[in-house]
Amino acid sequence: MPSLRLPEIRARQITEADIDTVVNLLTRGFEVRSRHHWQRALTKLKSHPTPSEFPKFGHLLDSDGTPVGVILQIFSAIPTADGWRTRCNLSSWYVEPKFRSYASMLISQAIKYENVTYVNISPAMHTWPLVEAQGFSRYSNGQFVCVPALSMTRADSDALVTGVDAAGDVHFDSFELDLLTIHKTHGCLSLWCKTSTEAHPFAFLPCLAKGVMPCMQLIYCRDIQDFVRFARPIGRYLTARGRPL
Repeated sequence: MPSLRLPEIRARQITEADIDTVVNLLTRGFEVRSRHHWQRALTKLKSHPTPSEFPKFGHLLDSDGTPVGVILQIFSAIPTADGWRTRCNLSSWYVEPKFRSYASMLISQAIKYENVTYVNISPAMHTWPLVEAQGFSRYSNGQFVCVPALSMTRADSDALVTGVDAAGDVHFDSFELDLLTIHKTHGCLSLWCKTSTEAHPFAFLPCLAKGVMPCMQLIYCRDIQDFVRFARPIGRYLTARGRPL
């Protein structure tokens, strides 16, 4: 009687040759997203300035040459007071049902890199216990809605909100200029809030709160206190463009 051969299962990096099959897998795994959505996501990852020693797209689970699981990863080099540091956002983790027992193999390969801060900014609620079991700790407890134009905090009297292309001759960080410019190409609203001496960066994502209320989601600033400090001029700028929330 012939022996039953078990499939060879391994986790490896996603390559450009895998993109079509990975898109197929993600389209099956996330039915609310279209194939075009995943093609666009992989195209953006291809152009993302990933540090050279890290995966360009992420990792996949391979069964005899066929992708059966995937996790996308966005690696970025971030300047800090102690030098450049690497961060990685984990996204779009899916494994075909009959291979779910190998899911830990996939995640262990994805988070094996040393001196990297891993984040997961969009975990589905039912995955929270699993994510925490992998060593993640909760950074925040959700989001809140505000009307920044009504803030009682007064910003510098000469604060001026401008588009990303109008930093002028005040001090700004070249890394933040690159960050704002890239996010603008991805459909975000990238702004400087300028004082007489410095330009403070802000990036907002147009979205619908609770699926119905048009608003701008703050996705980048140096420190949340910067948003508190400049809430009124930023709020007036957003309100004038139909997004007071």
